[in-house]
Amino acid sequence: MSPFSKRIQLPLLKCKPKQEQCTDISHFSGKYALFAVLGYTYTAMIYILRHGKTEWNILRKLQGKTDIPLCDEGRKMAEDAAKRYADVHFDICYSSPLIRARETAEIILKGRDVPILTDDRLTEMGFGEYEGLAKSFDIPDCPINLLFQHPEEYTEPVGGAESLDELYERTGSFLKEVIIPLHKEGKDVLIVGHGAMNSCILTQVKGLPRKDFWSHGLVQCTLMTLFENE
Repeated sequence: MSPFSKRIQLPLLKCKPKQEQCTDISHFSGKYALFAVLGYTYTAMIYILRHGKTEWNILRKLQGKTDIPLCDEGRKMAEDAAKRYADVHFDICYSSPLIRARETAEIILKGRDVPILTDDRLTEMGFGEYEGLAKSFDIPDCPINLLFQHPEEYTEPVGGAESLDELYERTGSFLKEVIIPLHKEGKDVLIVGHGAMNSCILTQVKGLPRKDFWSHGLVQCTLMTLFENE
């Protein structure tokens, strides 16, 4: 990738002035040319975002692969995000095929010339028979709680749930086969997904141990920077 390129991001400023200004822009085109001549370094950005709120979120039910749509509040969250990130550039968006993620992506990118592609590897982690269970933390010794309280000890899936190893494998292949090549091409990418799935991607990219699986916060409809070129 060229050492020259990137526009100013909102809310993240990712343009860095070079010590020596480049005046030969013959090998730059489009979005890169102006910043090359101004002497800025282009930083390709990969963003990740969790879907808006659903009724099951409000009821504190485990969703997993169950296809629950956004509620009115969730749609409003996505609309607010669309305004908040209107000046953040995206070349392409990859979304979970589940409707709560897909609709979030569609609302945020409405009216923008950004293709939205779905990939099954971005589907939320499956919680098996515990999907639909409300307030699991209020249930003493509920087996699925181990995943949320001590993920490093969740080595055997319970009740037909997906294992962490399976989640790491599919999200890892997505990163390797889709995201890394796009990043090398200098593309700005938005990934729209879910709590556990996003956490798995973030944990891998940041090189964190499984005990820190849930350490990112993952506020709904809030952009997080996954990684960038420097």
